[in-house]
Amino acid sequence: MTFSPAPQDLVLTLLGAHHVPREHGTVWSGGLVRLLAEFGFTEGAARVALNRLVARDLLAPTKNGRHVHYALTPRTLTVLAEGDQRIFTLGERPRTETTWTVLWHSIPEDRRLARTRLVSRLRFLGFGSVQDGTWLAPHDREKELAALLAELEVAEHAGVMLGRPATAVDFGVFVTRVWDLDELSARYRDFVEHFRDHEVEDDRAALLLRTRLVHTFREFPTLDPELPADLVPAPECRAEALRLFHDLYPALAPAAQRHFDEVTAP
Repeated sequence: MTFSPAPQDLVLTLLGAHHVPREHGTVWSGGLVRLLAEFGFTEGAARVALNRLVARDLLAPTKNGRHVHYALTPRTLTVLAEGDQRIFTLGERPRTETTWTVLWHSIPEDRRLARTRLVSRLRFLGFGSVQDGTWLAPHDREKELAALLAELEVAEHAGVMLGRPATAVDFGVFVTRVWDLDELSARYRDFVEHFRDHEVEDDRAALLLRTRLVHTFREFPTLDPELPADLVPAPECRAEALRLFHDLYPALAPAAQRHFDEVTAP
């Protein structure tokens, strides 16, 4: 399993996992540059990533003497909270027949950025693409969609419907064309094989492993719609991957936090 994250994404993973509490305080820019260097990024690439996060309204810079610090913006806090909800409740309990949500949208071409952000957030909410502009999720996502469409200011270009599949046709066959369930099972299997046996020698190694662990695991909410168990079987190795993540992530926390705090202190 290769680990080649974009530096902007890796910054958000590091802050989401180790900047506590998120709502208060700032993180020294030099410390973030040093942490990115530990994952193989040059100082130039790290500073470009930080500047781009500022331009995207995901980080807010402040100056303390000659040091630049970053605070999380309200938008970032929302995204991280939404991410936590999906990551830490994924596969929490077997799901049976449920309310489904269908979203249609026809966002104008001149709102391309809003459309890109919508697609990214839809996948993290468990939606799959049926066809261009039509999305399906095996959850009641009315409240989340209302907030998301309002945030992106595209509610007038979208329609939402709640319902359940008809029983006259095999809906289980249809969903295999919306989500690649074989690929999902393979990813869970790779995750288990990669993270099952690891020895951590020091605090730095703990932070590197914990960050890789959560950054890799956070992909699953975008891939796994958590389909009802009475519709299709749960993905192979999902239960083992969940146990591994929920055991290893908190176990590494104290050592990883020590290293994060030491490196990000000016």
